[in-house]
Amino acid sequence: MNMKRDNSLSANTTFKKGIIIPSLVFILSITFISSIFPQEAALYLGIVQDWIFVNLNWVYVWSVTIFVLFLIFLFFSRYGSIRHGDNDSEPEYSFFSWVSMLFAAGMGIGLMYFGVAEPVAHFSDPTFSGLDEVRRAKNAQLYTFFHWGIHAWAIYGLVGLSLAYFTYRYRLPLSLRSCFYPILKNKINGPAGDVIDTFALCSTFFGITTTLGFGVVQLNAGLVELGLMKETGFQYQVAIVTVIMAISTFSATSGVNKGVKFLSQLNIVAAILFLFFILICGPTVFLLGSLSEGIGYYITQFFNLTFNTHAYEPESQQWFFNWTILYWAWWISWSPFVGLFIAKISRGRTIREFIGAVLIIPTAFNFLWMTVLGNSATWLDRNIAKGVLSGIADKTDEMLFRFLDLLPASNWSSGLAIFIIFVFFVTSADSGIFVMNSIATNNAAKSPKWQMVFWGILLALLSLVLLNAGGLQSLQTMTLITALPFSLLICMFCYSLVQGLIVDDIYYSRSYSHAANNWSGEFWKERLHKILSFKNRDAVDKFMRDTVLVALEELATEFNDKGITAMVTIKEKPKDIALTIKHDLLEDFTYGVRSESKLISEFLVNEENVPGAEGNKTYIPKTYFGDNRVGYNIEYFNHREVIADALKQYERFIQLSSEVKNELFTDNSLREPQ
Repeated sequence: MNMKRDNSLSANTTFKKGIIIPSLVFILSITFISSIFPQEAALYLGIVQDWIFVNLNWVYVWSVTIFVLFLIFLFFSRYGSIRHGDNDSEPEYSFFSWVSMLFAAGMGIGLMYFGVAEPVAHFSDPTFSGLDEVRRAKNAQLYTFFHWGIHAWAIYGLVGLSLAYFTYRYRLPLSLRSCFYPILKNKINGPAGDVIDTFALCSTFFGITTTLGFGVVQLNAGLVELGLMKETGFQYQVAIVTVIMAISTFSATSGVNKGVKFLSQLNIVAAILFLFFILICGPTVFLLGSLSEGIGYYITQFFNLTFNTHAYEPESQQWFFNWTILYWAWWISWSPFVGLFIAKISRGRTIREFIGAVLIIPTAFNFLWMTVLGNSATWLDRNIAKGVLSGIADKTDEMLFRFLDLLPASNWSSGLAIFIIFVFFVTSADSGIFVMNSIATNNAAKSPKWQMVFWGILLALLSLVLLNAGGLQSLQTMTLITALPFSLLICMFCYSLVQGLIVDDIYYSRSYSHAANNWSGEFWKERLHKILSFKNRDAVDKFMRDTVLVALEELATEFNDKGITAMVTIKEKPKDIALTIKHDLLEDFTYGVRSESKLISEFLVNEENVPGAEGNKTYIPKTYFGDNRVGYNIEYFNHREVIADALKQYERFIQLSSEVKNELFTDNSLREPQ
């Protein structure tokens, strides 16, 4: 084949050149700069990051706040029952498999890395040295809950929800460009869409690369602790990365239904076993009690934490930048990857089910995890170790294993921890490979397996290059910087999602036209002719003269014969005919019809199998009323149906005016003339 297909590079690849070429150029350029000039890159990028965190931290705070409130609104709204897919779609995965996969891809490795390290860091931070020991311990749990709770998952959830909705409901490609469809329409298939997906691909690649690089250091430290490796040297880290990426690539090529699903379920089971081991061997009664207190403290402080920028507390602002703002930036930078993966596995879920599961279940597990590991660590540090863990708070890579040394069967628990870390790495990497290939191919239905292998090799090579050269910190910093513009893009997702949901709700809830309510099917051929024709201004004006005017004049004559003064008024441009009954004490009754223009969808205009559409504008005769209610189209009415419709509205007017409770609306005696 010498024909290009869907802008692909060639027939034996599904890569889209508008995405893959600029992405690889940018990825390789940043990697080169970070590797050759690691100190200079770290310095200048650090300056940019510090400036953003100090001066624009409120952007992160407000963005994340909007995400949380928006998802809560959708959860309780009528839109919550809308399903990702057709109305009768069923979930592709069981609930346990679904939760296992979204959880493992989202935060699994972070829980192992920070489960002990973060609470101890908050507990021992000099910023809070003025507080007593108990208050510092409670605050350590609170801040850890805050950073790993609903706010973090709201970021992932909003991106995943937008992607799943537009992919399965609107049948668009599973890519970030699809989330802008209500704004860009068909332009998402052009350069604008390529730019959006390029940004998502680079962000995903850098996020996984830095996590892989830093996480390998922790694995190396754990293997040294068990005596399986002699030291934390680069040659050992090469071996670890090679093994992880080999398994991840194999898992990714096996597909989500096999490799990713199996490893995710395996790791959740192993993590729960590890959790219960620490719960039983640690201060069990204290942990269960502190979990209850911690959740209550989190709920009572929820809004204070959500909106707090520490503007009145300059002594704690640096801590705020180093933790809260950094976390918000990190979660945002990871959201394209995690959101795409969550969306991929969420076909058939309702919006309410999706939001509830994504916000509540991982958050609840995180609270339990951070309480068992973190509070065990701070309790041991206060009562047994006497500050040993606080003394190594800056050694995050070793913290978990130093903590396990304080518990029984430390070798066994350290071995299980290494296994969990290893599998979490694999699940993050294999889902990352899958997602990156999906972005680079604009969600091609089937890609050759060599593309998965390509991403696995590229991830391994560049992470090792950066790890050896000391450039991982620069790459991480740049990833955090890009989170600022992406937070604004996610805010645009909210707007697009609302627009899509409004159209969705109207489309599926719209009933038949007023002309069809009591139609018996008589004169169906004439009705079919009217349905298949789109009228110009002259045709509508003729309908109003020959049908509406004649009907309303006949009705006015009958009113006048009954002693009710009624008049028909006519305006020419635009054509407007109205029957009016004037009152002194009541609002005037008006039944009017005017000619209004209406845009026709370009898709309908260009559809060859729908005759009669010429141009993108048509005209309709639309009713209006004296009480300013919304009118409706009566283009299919005949002479008798116009009279019947006007009488229905007059009967409604008389009944409403007769009820005492409606006097507020019907009393016209005290109102100023318009």
